[in-house]
Amino acid sequence: MDRTFPTRQGFVSFRGYNIWCRMVGEREEPGKLPLLCLHGGPGAPHDYLEPLGIVAATGRRVVLYDQLGCGNSDHPHDPKLWTVELFVEEIGLVRRALRLERLHLLGQSWGGMLAMEYALTQPQGLASLILADTAADARQWAAEANRLRSELPPDVQQTLLKHEEAGTTDDPAYEEATLVFYRRHLCRLDPWPDCLNRTHEKLRQNPEVYLAMWGPSEFHITGSLKDWSVVDRLGEIRVPTLLLSGRYDEATPDIVKTIHHGIHGSEWVIFENSSHMPHLEESQRYIQVLANFLKRVEASVKN
Repeated sequence: MDRTFPTRQGFVSFRGYNIWCRMVGEREEPGKLPLLCLHGGPGAPHDYLEPLGIVAATGRRVVLYDQLGCGNSDHPHDPKLWTVELFVEEIGLVRRALRLERLHLLGQSWGGMLAMEYALTQPQGLASLILADTAADARQWAAEANRLRSELPPDVQQTLLKHEEAGTTDDPAYEEATLVFYRRHLCRLDPWPDCLNRTHEKLRQNPEVYLAMWGPSEFHITGSLKDWSVVDRLGEIRVPTLLLSGRYDEATPDIVKTIHHGIHGSEWVIFENSSHMPHLEESQRYIQVLANFLKRVEASVKN
């Protein structure tokens, strides 16, 4: 969707590694600020967020990048690297390298968790947060994901449990069973868009970061984030915040409600015909909701 806008891409250096970045649009119109987008996973590359490039039509640059360890960025094999702190530091590096002095920050799924962690550092120049399909507590996510999992057909549940207990979650049968969950709660479009298929395939081929930080599936959390939580610190986020989620989202209404109650003044929009990818499932309305929020924030700054 962003092919009609000038697009540049290249690499910036981070801790001696190459981080791939893509910028849609050339500059900001007066009073507008760029939008930096953080993809999910951890380790799921930017491709599925490419349709957000259309936001450049509102007179701003849209910046996407692949976090270290995935997509077009370098893929170091060092388990010690995969920490929240590394990815928070990476945001700052990308901002400095691309001279994004003032900006809006959108994080989707894991990207939203990362965006909250970054906002808690109280960075200068952060005008707003857009937290899409995300959580403030991994244990709450696990509980809700397993509630949704309990609603899957019994044979699917049996396959999942069998391979988790046997430690064979790399078996194709396990992957096929997880797809039943994903087609209900990740993306309900049939078929999936090409951009999402590309992300899914790249993650399947290179799951190192996802396995280390999350686990073999959305609902079987075994990685370093399994006890992660920022619930007690949400009140420290003081920038205008928009929450976006789908009615059938694996980031369930109860999960998003926790964030909504924690961040004072946050707005929340639920997309009634979507799951975890409302930017793909209800793209026209999603872009309109996002554009209206950015416009309101920028108008309040001018006034």
